[in-house]
Amino acid sequence: MFPTYDVIVVGAGHAGCEAAVAAANMGSRVLLATMNMQTIAQMSCNPAMGGVAKGQIVREVDALGGYSGIVTDHTMIQFRMLNLSKGPAMWSPRAQSDRMLFAQKWRMMLEANQNIDFWQEMVNGLLIEDGRAVGVRTGMGLEIRSKSVVLTNGTFLNGVIHIGEKQFGGGRAGEKAATGITEQLVSLGFESGRMKTGTPPRVDGRSLDWSRMETQPGDDNPARFSFTETPALTQQRPCHITYTTPKVHDLLRTGFDRSPMFNGRIRGIGPRYCPSIEDKIDRFADKERHQLFVEPEGWDTCEIYVNGFSSSLPEDVQYKALQLVPGFENVKMFRPGYAIEYDYFPPTQLTTSLETKLIKNLFFAGQINGTTGYEEAASQGLMAGLNAHLAIHEMEPLVLKRSEAYIGVLIDDLVNKGTEEPYRMFTSRAEYRILLRQDNADIRLTPLVKNLGMGHVEERYNRVLEKEELTREIVRFFENYSIAPEELNRFLMENDSAPIKQKMKLHSILLRPHISIEALRKALPTVNYELTKYDSEILQLAEINMKYAGYIHKEQEMVDKMNRLESVRLHDTFDYHALPSLSTEAREKLTRIKPRTIGQASRISGVSPSDVSVLLVHVGR
Repeated sequence: MFPTYDVIVVGAGHAGCEAAVAAANMGSRVLLATMNMQTIAQMSCNPAMGGVAKGQIVREVDALGGYSGIVTDHTMIQFRMLNLSKGPAMWSPRAQSDRMLFAQKWRMMLEANQNIDFWQEMVNGLLIEDGRAVGVRTGMGLEIRSKSVVLTNGTFLNGVIHIGEKQFGGGRAGEKAATGITEQLVSLGFESGRMKTGTPPRVDGRSLDWSRMETQPGDDNPARFSFTETPALTQQRPCHITYTTPKVHDLLRTGFDRSPMFNGRIRGIGPRYCPSIEDKIDRFADKERHQLFVEPEGWDTCEIYVNGFSSSLPEDVQYKALQLVPGFENVKMFRPGYAIEYDYFPPTQLTTSLETKLIKNLFFAGQINGTTGYEEAASQGLMAGLNAHLAIHEMEPLVLKRSEAYIGVLIDDLVNKGTEEPYRMFTSRAEYRILLRQDNADIRLTPLVKNLGMGHVEERYNRVLEKEELTREIVRFFENYSIAPEELNRFLMENDSAPIKQKMKLHSILLRPHISIEALRKALPTVNYELTKYDSEILQLAEINMKYAGYIHKEQEMVDKMNRLESVRLHDTFDYHALPSLSTEAREKLTRIKPRTIGQASRISGVSPSDVSVLLVHVGR
């Protein structure tokens, strides 16, 4: 009935979809197995992509040939670039999406790929032979064979949903949990744990008083996520902002005695940076109000997502509290919020390619690794799909460095440090932020996948070459063009900048605070004429490269120093217990994690600089 596949992907969420297209675009024959074909790529929580650091990840996924950016551009209803008041390392794109169109577009792109087959059924076991994953077993007892397996089970592994004192099995509202896989993996020697996440109630937008809320429009000139020619966003839907009140908090507290969070029924650890509303008013009791983002679910639906009101309190308490929120006095609720507990596997059990250490050709991606967020999941799926293909062809895995991508930071953190709470990406986690900007993701990453065999990347790579050359042209113009005082001084004084007394290169003027290329174009017709042929993306990249050249150079020097440690390889068979000069903790951690390089070893929690020195001496450095 079934052929032998190259890659079987279990789960069709954000991680599973990216894993499937990554392997398929490399040439692998892929089976995407899902419990429900109608929920492929469903946005289980908020209908949005991107955000602080997450937007950078989506652009990196796109630069590596993934589809999340393309799908988002085709289905977004609002776009905002966050943190524009800060430096460019902090700029983060975010889009509000049409939930239904997002899933529909993803499915269309998956079905358009002839290398991807689909199977709708629960997978409840793996086929393991000689320490290798060779397929899956389904709930009906079917055995489907493959050369590798990627598990992207999301919140479905033994998922339990909590609403007040009610609890029932489920991986998502209205869908049953997945069983069997955790038990098998534990029997094979894997360590598992429990985590918790939650979602807010959905309400009827027709019942809200929008005049009582703040309007949050999109950008005047909305950008895109993908570096390809996706359609521009020409009209947008606004979001709105309202706030809780002390009365809301008092009402919510009346349900605390029935809260699964406070009475011990939920044991899993929830996301620190996305707490439930009851957690917020308990932990921050001094706050009189908390911000709520009122987000539309799409172009043509009245369903509204109440971002910031995640809750597992009884539904009657949620409803009564919502009625006290300004603008929600006559609210109608579509469904209450809930918490969900699910199994995950501490990611220190993985290599940096996301392959498990215990079972060859078995890869984990997404929430099974203890992460939270569509973007984090999509990036892991992409890397797992690529590396599953490379593994079965006995090729070196693609491992991104911390200096190359936020995705590299994410995977490096997971594998070396693990996580005991849902891991979310922030710009603060990356030590080379000025190098890892959202505007240069294609320049950083597309060349890395050009020669891997992904046919659709060739055109992207040519665009990168053109982008780099155009950027150099702009920089040369600024370095060579001289401007006289009589042309420039009025503009400088209007911008609180000191006038010049003799001709100066335009490059020197641009380096001054509060002076931008856009401002120079508006003030100087000659400059505007010379730069007319360049689009805003290229001009912005050139400006950043010139203004932040010193910082970029300094970070690159730090990267070069760290790369010397990354080039010193350590073998899996290295006997750390034979080195008594290492600390006891270092010997235990190094034996368990098995770092590939000295650089990776240096980032393991509990491995000190003196331990690294011992390793360097032992390998002859």
